[in-house]
Amino acid sequence: MTPDEALQHLMEGNERFTNDKLTHLGQSLDVLRQRTVEKQEPFATVLSCVDSRVPVELVFDQTIGQLLVARVAGNILTPEIVGSLEFGAALLGTSVILVLGHSSCGAVTAAMKGDSVPGLIASFFPQMQPALERAGGNLDKAVKENARIQAGLLEKSSPLLAGLVKEGKLKIVAGYYDLATGKVSLLD
Repeated sequence: MTPDEALQHLMEGNERFTNDKLTHLGQSLDVLRQRTVEKQEPFATVLSCVDSRVPVELVFDQTIGQLLVARVAGNILTPEIVGSLEFGAALLGTSVILVLGHSSCGAVTAAMKGDSVPGLIASFFPQMQPALERAGGNLDKAVKENARIQAGLLEKSSPLLAGLVKEGKLKIVAGYYDLATGKVSLLD
């Protein structure tokens, strides 16, 4: 699948999801598991927030073995996340990486507030700072800016992914998931 075809396939799945016309839920899980025991062949990778309201496979009407999903609060880049995305593109052949932000993101909200939080929760705040500065206090704008920034940084931080993009084998895009409607919008 070309990068454009993979992105189109994702968006068509989201269209089915928003119209309550999921096709993959009816498939036999036993058959799907058996098909993926020996190998996996995902066509796309999604970097999503850990938010439980963003069930990535359902949002794109995909099932076992079709998507590689990496999740971290605020869909930010860490060395481990970048390595995981490189694994998907370079070794598994995914042809699109979608960095997916979402409405009402608790991670971005917490970073915007800047309040003291327990444990290592504040560890992701610095990565979101550029988006917060651009957003002027608007949560949805901050979430969208963060997705755009993280997608842009991904290509810049990984020579491996940059090479795949240059060769036309990979596309890196940002998107926004609206919790209320279920719709994913691609961001420029």
